[in-house]
Order: sequence, then structure tokens, then C-alpha cells
Amino acid sequence: MLVASVLWGTTGTAATFAPDVGPLAIGAAALGIGGILQALIALPALRRARLHLSSHRGVVLTGGIAVFVYPLAFYSSMHIAGVAVGTVVSLASAPVVSGVLERVVDRKALGRWWFVAAALGIAGSVLLVATSDEHPVASQTATMIGVLLGLVAGASYATYSWAAQRLMTQGLGRAAAMGSVFGLGGVMLVPVLFVTGAEFFATPQALAVGAYMALAPMFVGYLAFGYGLSKLPASSATTLTLMEPAVATVLAIVIVGESLTAMGWVGLALFGFVLVILALSPTASATVASARRSQH
Repeated sequence: MLVASVLWGTTGTAATFAPDVGPLAIGAAALGIGGILQALIALPALRRARLHLSSHRGVVLTGGIAVFVYPLAFYSSMHIAGVAVGTVVSLASAPVVSGVLERVVDRKALGRWWFVAAALGIAGSVLLVATSDEHPVASQTATMIGVLLGLVAGASYATYSWAAQRLMTQGLGRAAAMGSVFGLGGVMLVPVLFVTGAEFFATPQALAVGAYMALAPMFVGYLAFGYGLSKLPASSATTLTLMEPAVATVLAIVIVGESLTAMGWVGLALFGFVLVILALSPTASATVASARRSQH
């Protein structure tokens, strides 16, 4: 899950190298192509599981729609309200929605460890936003729209995480679960890419950015994410990916040349505590032990 977070944390910095490409095109290229690649490598598993997938088509459709919505809302949120606000609102809201889904739909108890980890992760995200001077302050209306889009992105992210894991817990293999959900979402994103993606072909650099976004953060990143979902509860998985804004901040400092105040470093430290809590919590230990038993 941390490998996925590190890869995803590079997307904001990568997008700065293609400033003329719009947010819808970036989102459609990144997760559209990445999702289709997920389905292609999972084709044998998808063929074997076609009857199982048909019996759970509602979950697959829900996950696919969430995959379609997420990148469009996420990159639009960053474009309108700024990278810091868009990233943090999207990612900080995802663990909350994921926890609610597990509690309401799956009837799973979350436990105090999850609440502590989610609270620390959200606090760390807020500190990073409060100390970021990457963008000028947007207008109140633009900020509100960006925040709302970030909440939509967070909800969709939590929803496709839940859907993929729900398929796995229903007996579907990891490859088929991820391939079906992300493949469907990727196919739905292709028309958006055709309509908005002309700027990718304007320069070799923009094309390289699009290829990188699709192959590294979205294809390889979601392979790692799928593996993590097969070993961890969706609520813990989405909480761990709160490391993404921390990674994005470090890259902004090292590559883009931004600075970070003392409060910002405190925010980064809080993400370290999140990792420790989730790694040592009784829920995580029990989940890993259960996963190991199921493999033998």
C-alpha cells in the first residue's frame, strides 16, 4: 500500500511538466489507460471468473462508476482549488467514507485504532495545507467548488476500494476483482480522453507525462494497491494512502523547489505515527494472521 502511495504522490509534480493539458484529460489518461491495462493483464482470470462476476455485477458496476468519477473529480479539484487543497480533501475524506461503508454495508466494527489513525492522518493533511504556499488563494466560490469535487473524489475512491475488496471477500481472485472494476472504469474514461486529450500530442514532453501517469502511478500503483487490499481492510488501506500528500509535499520541496515550515514538518511526522498505529494495531495483526491461514 505504501508503494502505491509513493507512486501516486508523484502525480502532482508530474502534471506540472504538462501545464497545457487540462485536468479532465490528465485524469482520463491516467486511470483510463491504467485501468484498461489492469484488465488486459487480468484477462485469463476474468475469463475464468465470468460467471462469478456476472452474479456480482452490481458491485462491479458500482466500482467501475467510482473509478470513472474519481480521476475527473480529483484532478478537477486540484485544478480549481489548488494541488494542496484538492489532494488533502480527496484523500483525507476517503478513509472516513471507507470506514462508513465497512460499518454500514459490511457490518464491521472499526475499532479505536482506526479512529486514531484516521484522525492523525487528517490532522497531518490539514497541517500540510495550512503551510503550503504553492498556489495563490483561490476565490471563495472556486475553493468551495474545489472542496466539493474533492469530497466527491474521496467518496468515489473509498467506493471502488470497497467494491474491489468486496469482490475478493466473495471468493474472487485479486486479478479478476481489480481487472473487472478498473477495466470497466477505464473503458468508460476512454471517450473523455478522446474529447479532451488533444493537448497530450502537442509536445513530446506532454506525451511523456501522459505515458508516465498511466504506466507508473496508475498501472503499477494500482497493482500494488490491489495486493494491499487483499491483505488489509479497506478502511486501513485507504488510511495508509494518506501518505500520498506527504510524498507529494517532499517531492515539491526537492524537485519543484517549494519550502515547508516547521508546522508542515509536524504534519509529515503525524503520517509516520499513522503508519506505526496501523502496523501495530490488533486489527491489522489479526487481518494478516487470517490472510496467512487462508493461504495454507
